[in-house]
Amino acid sequence: MIIDNFPRVYNNRAVPRTPEQWLDQVTAAERPPQGVLKLFLGYAPGVGKTYNMLSEGIRRRSRGEDVVIGFVETHGRARIGELASQLESVPRRKLEYKGSLFDEMDLDGVLKRRPQVALVDELAHTNVEGSRHRKRYEDVIELLDAGVNVLSTMNIQHIESITPTVQNITGITVRETVPDWVLERVSEIVMVDLTPEALQTRMKRGDIYPADRIERALGNFFRRGNLLALRELALRRVAEKVDRSLDDYQQQKAIQQNWGVRERIAVCISEHPSAQHLIARGARMAQAMDAELYCLHVDTDGSRSDQAEKALKAHFAFAEHLGATIVRVKGHSVAETAVQFVRDRRITHVVFGRSLSKGWRHWLYLSSVHRFLRSAPAVDVHIVSSDIPR
Repeated sequence: MIIDNFPRVYNNRAVPRTPEQWLDQVTAAERPPQGVLKLFLGYAPGVGKTYNMLSEGIRRRSRGEDVVIGFVETHGRARIGELASQLESVPRRKLEYKGSLFDEMDLDGVLKRRPQVALVDELAHTNVEGSRHRKRYEDVIELLDAGVNVLSTMNIQHIESITPTVQNITGITVRETVPDWVLERVSEIVMVDLTPEALQTRMKRGDIYPADRIERALGNFFRRGNLLALRELALRRVAEKVDRSLDDYQQQKAIQQNWGVRERIAVCISEHPSAQHLIARGARMAQAMDAELYCLHVDTDGSRSDQAEKALKAHFAFAEHLGATIVRVKGHSVAETAVQFVRDRRITHVVFGRSLSKGWRHWLYLSSVHRFLRSAPAVDVHIVSSDIPR
C-alpha cells in the first residue's frame, strides 16, 4: 500500500523542506558533473542493441566527440566486428579464473583514457572474480561518477523486478540481473525493436547463434509467444520512462495544462460501504482504457471511529487487489485537495459516488462536487450511482 502524504502545496500552504532536503541541494551544487547514461534496451538477443550502440558511437565520433569502446561483445557476428573496428578500443584486462583466462573491461584503463563517451556492452554482466566490482553496472556507475558519458545495452529480462515475470513466461532462469535503482541513473532509453517474426528469421539465417543452436533456441526461448510477451514488457517499460520524462518536463516548464497523453483515473472514496462499488467501476474503466488507477481519500479531520477506520482499510485492501495506487492525504477541504491532486498527478478521469442522502447532507455533497468542478483543470468527471444511501 502506498500512503502518500503529498509534500506539495495544499490549501495555499507550502510544506517546508526538511534539513535533509536542503543538505541534498547544497551538496548537489558542489558535486562534479555526472556522466549521462544512454541505454539501448531490447527484448531478446539479436534485436540489434549492440549494432545500434556502435552506430551511435560512430556518429558521435563523426561529430567530433571523443569516443572509445570500453567493452563490446561481438558474439562472432561479422557486422558487429566491422563496426567495432571503426572505433578506438581500450585494451581489455585478462583475468585468470579456475585455470582459464577471461577478458573483462579495464575500468582503470578507461578512467585513465577519460573519453567523452565510453561504449560498455551488456550492463547486466557479472565480472570475473578479481575485478574491482562484481557487476558491470557498478563499473558503469563509476564511469558516470567520473564524468564519462556511457552508452550501454541490456535486455528486458535482466531488470530485477521483471525477472520473475520473465521466468514464469519462458520457464528459463535469468541469472544476471540489474537492480531497478540503477535505471534511475539512465537519462535516455532507446527501445531497439524488431517484430518476433523478423527476429525468428534472423535466427533461422544464422545471424544470432551458430547453426547447431538454432533449432533448440527456436523451440525454447525464441518461441513466438515468448517473444510477444517479452516485447510487450519492454515496450511498457520504455513507455513508463517516457511518461515520467514528460511529467518532469511539464513540471520544469510549469505547464499546468493536462495534455492527456496517458489516461489516469482517480476514484475518490470515504469509509462508506459504497466505496467498493466505486473502486470496482474505476478498475473496469482503467482496464478498458489501459489507464493508471488511483484510490484517493482525503482526511479532513483526525476524528474517526475504529469501525470507520477499519472500513477504510478494507476499501484500501480491495483497491490494491485491483491494482490501484492508494493515496491518503490530509486537507481542510475535500474539493480543494482533490483538485490539487488532479493537477499534480495529471489525472484525466475522476470518479465520485452519487449521494442518495436527504436534506443537508445531500446539499453538502452537491456543494463539494460543485467546488471541485469550478476549480479543477480539464478532467472528465464520472458520478457513479449506488443503491447504498450515504
